[in-house]
Amino acid sequence: MTIKRPSLKAEVRKILGRKVKRLRKDGYLPASVYGKGFESVSIKFLQTDVEKLFSDIGTAGLFDLKLGDENIPVLFKNPQYHPVSDILIHIDLHKVDLSQKIVAEIPVVLIGESEAVKLGAVLVPISDSIEVEALPADLPEKMEIDISGLKEIGDVLTVSDLPTTDSKVEIKTSKDQAIVKVEEAKKEVIEAVEEAVKGEPTETEGEEGEKKEGEEEVEEEKEEKKD
Repeated sequence: MTIKRPSLKAEVRKILGRKVKRLRKDGYLPASVYGKGFESVSIKFLQTDVEKLFSDIGTAGLFDLKLGDENIPVLFKNPQYHPVSDILIHIDLHKVDLSQKIVAEIPVVLIGESEAVKLGAVLVPISDSIEVEALPADLPEKMEIDISGLKEIGDVLTVSDLPTTDSKVEIKTSKDQAIVKVEEAKKEVIEAVEEAVKGEPTETEGEEGEKKEGEEEVEEEKEEKKD
């Protein structure tokens, strides 16, 4: 049974450069489509639609871009975020050839619970993604690794510990690359956490926080005036 790919409708956009800010105000996200043997196109689509799909499939999920009468197989690439609000402000779409293998970056997700952490140790992530090669339709959206085997300080999980049951996917990252390890909790960190739990935010801290928010609004207003 063939799994139907998700799709996203877009329109060709004529507004370019700094003027795309107008599009964002109207709820649209600017984007660009490119690929081998494909003439790059500037597009726009609804911000909410993009954010939902990107949240679901990330940069490894294949989907169809509906542009006019065309259905173009693409992958999300190079998401850009606002430095203050952290809102998605631009993203690229890479058109792929479904018959050609590609190398893509796949997120690694930790699952399970580590006994070492329960006993007070600290889990230290080293790599949160790996490179794999596969046909676009065979790319996994993520790869999971079970941390329940991490029981002592010094225990490490590497790329070689990832499940490799799918013969259609070849892992390109070195098998010796560490993904996560267990370390002893530093005394300074423990004391800092204890102090944070004991302490309460002061009025001064609150006022400073409010001032920063106000300053951000002023900066945004300045940008508006410049435009």
